[in-house]
Amino acid sequence: MESSPDDLLTTTEAATLLRSSRQHVVDLCERGVLPFVRVGTHRRLARADVLALLRPELTRDQLKSLWLHRAVAGRLVADPDDVLANAAENLRRLQRVHPDGMAAMWLERWRQVLDAGVEAVLEVLTSRSRDAAELRQNSPFAGVLPESTRQAVLAAFAERWRRERMA
Repeated sequence: MESSPDDLLTTTEAATLLRSSRQHVVDLCERGVLPFVRVGTHRRLARADVLALLRPELTRDQLKSLWLHRAVAGRLVADPDDVLANAAENLRRLQRVHPDGMAAMWLERWRQVLDAGVEAVLEVLTSRSRDAAELRQNSPFAGVLPESTRQAVLAAFAERWRRERMA
C-alpha cells in the first residue's frame, strides 16, 4: 500500500528520513523548528513537514527573508545579549499590537524560540524549513541590522536571484 503525503510519522521514522538521531528530531520539535501533534504521549509529525526539512521550496520573498535573517544570525553570534534583548523588546511591542489572530500565534512561537536560547534562534534564522520561513514573516529582529548591511544583503540577493534566473 502506498503512503500518503499526509501520513503522520513517529520521531523514529522522521529520524530515518532525515538521516539523524531520534533525539535530534525531538530537539527540532521542542525548539519549534519541526511542527508536531501529540497522540497520547507520543509526538507525530506530518511527512510533508519532515520532507520539507530536506529541501523545502521557498518563494522569492521567503528566500530574501532567509538571506536577511542569515545576516541577523551573524550579528547574533557576534553579540548574542544585545541581539536577543533587541528581539525580546520588539516581540513585547508586537504582541501588544497583535494580541489576537495568526500574528499572535506566530509571535508566541517566537517567544518560545527566544526562551529556548541562542541555538534555537540560530536554527530558525537559518533554516529552510517551511515552519522557519513562516516564523521569519513575523520576525522580531527589526532594527538589528544596520541599514547599510541590510541594503548590501538585499543588493547581493537581487544580483544572485537575477543570475540564477538567467542561467
